[in-house]
Amino acid sequence: MHTCKVPQLDARLAAAYAFVRAGRVAADIGCDHGKLSAALAGSGRCPLVLACDLRPGPLEKARVTCAPYGDKVQFRLGSGLAVLAPGEAEDIIIAGMGAETIIEILEAAPWVFDARYNLVLVPATKHSILRRWLARRGFALRGETLCQAAGRWYAVMNAQYTGDAREPDGLYCLTGLTQGQPGCADYYAVQNAKLRKYRLGLPDGAERDAVGELIAEMDRLAAG
Repeated sequence: MHTCKVPQLDARLAAAYAFVRAGRVAADIGCDHGKLSAALAGSGRCPLVLACDLRPGPLEKARVTCAPYGDKVQFRLGSGLAVLAPGEAEDIIIAGMGAETIIEILEAAPWVFDARYNLVLVPATKHSILRRWLARRGFALRGETLCQAAGRWYAVMNAQYTGDAREPDGLYCLTGLTQGQPGCADYYAVQNAKLRKYRLGLPDGAERDAVGELIAEMDRLAAG
C-alpha cells in the first residue's frame, strides 16, 4: 500500500496533534499552511479533517499541502467556527492567533459549550487571559503542554466544557497545568517579566499589593 509522507510538525503543532482524539473528525481553525491538517489526515489519526481559514491565500497553501490525502481533507473559507455546523467536527483546533481572538471565536459559537467537544487551543499571546476565560466559562483544562517554537514559548491547551464555572486564582492563570514540565522555569520568568511591567502601571493599593505577592510566588516557582 502506498503511503504519503506526513509533514514534520514543529513542537507547537506536534503538541496540538497529540491532544486530538484518534478516530474523530477534526476541524483545524486557522489552518494556515495546512501542515497539521495534513498530518492528522495522512497519519490516519482522523478520518476527515476540515481545514479552515479566514484568508484565501493560506487556504490555497493548505490545499497544496494536503493534496496527497484527497478527500480526507476538506477546505472551508470563513471566519472562526461559522464555517462549521454544530456536531460536524468534535475535535476543534484553534491555533495561530491571540487569546482574545480565540475567545471571540468560542463566544460566537455557543454550541461548543458542550462536553462532546474536545478543544485544542494554541494561543499565540496572553495565555493567562485564555486560562481565566476558560475557567470562568465552565471549561476544564484536561491537559497542557509547554513548548518552544521559533524562539517563543507556547502553552498548548486541551479543554472540555464541564459547566463548572469558577474564578481561578492568579497563579493558575499564569501557570495552568505547566508546573514541573521541561522549560517551565524559563516560561515562568517570561510570564513574570510581563507581570512586573503590568505592576509598574498600577497605583498604590490592594491590586498592586496582590500583584506583588504573585510576582514573589512566581519567583519561587522559577527558582525551583
